[in-house]
Amino acid sequence: MAAPSVANATDLRTDFALLIGGELVGSERSLDVINPATATVFARCPAASQAQLDRAVTSARGASGAWSRLSFEERAAAIKRMAGVLRANQDALAELLTREQGKPVSQSRDEIGRAASQSEGMAAIAIPVEKLMEDAERRIELHYRPLGVVGIITPWNAPINLAAGPLVSALYTGNTVILKPSPYTPLCTLKLGELLRDVFPPGVINIVAGGDDLGQWMTEHPGIDKISFTGSVATGKQVMASAAGTLKRVTLELGGNDAAIVLDDVDPKAVAPRLFFAAFVNSGQVCMAIKRIYAHERIYAALCEALVEEARKARIGDGLDPQTQYGPIQNRMQYERVRGILEDTKRSGARILAGGELPDRPGYFFPPTIVADVDENSRLVREEQFGPIVPVLKFSDIDDVIRRANDTRYGLAGSVWSHDPERGAAIAARLEVGTAWVNQHRATSATVPFGGAKESGIGRTYSVLGLKENMEPQVISVLKQPM
Repeated sequence: MAAPSVANATDLRTDFALLIGGELVGSERSLDVINPATATVFARCPAASQAQLDRAVTSARGASGAWSRLSFEERAAAIKRMAGVLRANQDALAELLTREQGKPVSQSRDEIGRAASQSEGMAAIAIPVEKLMEDAERRIELHYRPLGVVGIITPWNAPINLAAGPLVSALYTGNTVILKPSPYTPLCTLKLGELLRDVFPPGVINIVAGGDDLGQWMTEHPGIDKISFTGSVATGKQVMASAAGTLKRVTLELGGNDAAIVLDDVDPKAVAPRLFFAAFVNSGQVCMAIKRIYAHERIYAALCEALVEEARKARIGDGLDPQTQYGPIQNRMQYERVRGILEDTKRSGARILAGGELPDRPGYFFPPTIVADVDENSRLVREEQFGPIVPVLKFSDIDDVIRRANDTRYGLAGSVWSHDPERGAAIAARLEVGTAWVNQHRATSATVPFGGAKESGIGRTYSVLGLKENMEPQVISVLKQPM
């Protein structure tokens, strides 16, 4: 595939700025941003220098004291105003999000709306003082206080929603923030900073764009007290190692290789559309998307046929086209990686039931691809493909399929599909994952913790558990004896 072309300089969007200390600023360095539907550079934004990061950290630390002394209710009010800003600018942000990320514009609108509602939901969660014991002589309480400055590093697959979760968690619990979006999708996040400039006091939110060097500067920076990172397992390990130098707290929401176990009592035609969407939404670029489908031998052929029918109906194209259901892979590196998995799969002798032929057109388009008769030790089964290619594997024994589903270094999520929900729940409880769904997949909520087991992450996001990840437990022990 040819390298991305660059639009005429007069056509490039350049109306983007960093947010540091309440001011919108440029930089001597810049990032080119590619529209994955055209493989063309369509925008350019500033890339922060190390000195600018230092200024952002200084600003965040300066704003920390006053922000942390506000009540939860006062901070929640600001977050609710942020949610209103998201909704008021939903259309403009959705178009920009689609241009830089590739997903259908309807899904971009949904992402921004979800970010708003999830933000409101988290800002309504109470974090009370916990009384551990009290008698005539002593009272012992458990308080939670802010960590200070939280650095947030977000990925390119859902840049607004995956920024809103850790952002609101940090802000609501009294921290100030340095937010760095992916260099592949920095634009919506920078625009969000521009929109939020008057919602929060100067320095409470700082947004800096840049490449991998900026991420490393953040993880090593002694003025940042915690790193919240969402992304790949490999990069998450680097983040953790880098943060260890200053013993930063870390929350890592990493990749997954989610298995869906489909039992013999389901109607294949009824379940296929839901499985297909959970596997291929955002062209498979979702950490908790279905990555492997295990189907009971009694329904295996029928389910394969029903999934193929869904693939035939799928409309692939530019996300700005309202008819598009599945857009391109977001960037060339990921496109080449998924294409490599496809070529390995073809060479192995597996059957390509649908898709598998890449269109000859500009952009990183890859049709939904369904594979049967694939070896359990293949890359497609063992790795997180993070793209629109999914294997369907056959099983006959429940204990065996649970073993196969758990035979992975990942442990983000999984699901079981059955006509009998209680039968499904008993099997789901045996999956070694952070979240196990029954007759659903990708169902999350602001009040429900989310995170991974094994190498799929450390800590939790959302819910009171996720909020407390941004706070330090503090014991207050009071001896009632007067002195």
